[in-house]
Amino acid sequence: MASEQQRTRTERLRWASRRALLENDLLLQRFWQRQPAELDETLAASLERLLAMDDHDLWALLSGRCASTDPELGKLVELLRQPAIRSEDL
Repeated sequence: MASEQQRTRTERLRWASRRALLENDLLLQRFWQRQPAELDETLAASLERLLAMDDHDLWALLSGRCASTDPELGKLVELLRQPAIRSEDL
């Protein structure tokens, strides 16, 4: 049952990751390409908080114009900034 709840939560977060600001949308799409089918509790909770932000505030964090004072969000922002996996790296 918990697994089904995790899958549902992950899919809801994946859907909420579709943003109006293209820059955010692109970084979040890249993030989802690297993620497993289900997010762990800590990552899911951090992503929920991050996705609750306004697009322009989110972009300020992701672009490095401002920094989060929350260490968990800071870890997630670093994860989101990681470059895409290239096919030649596989």
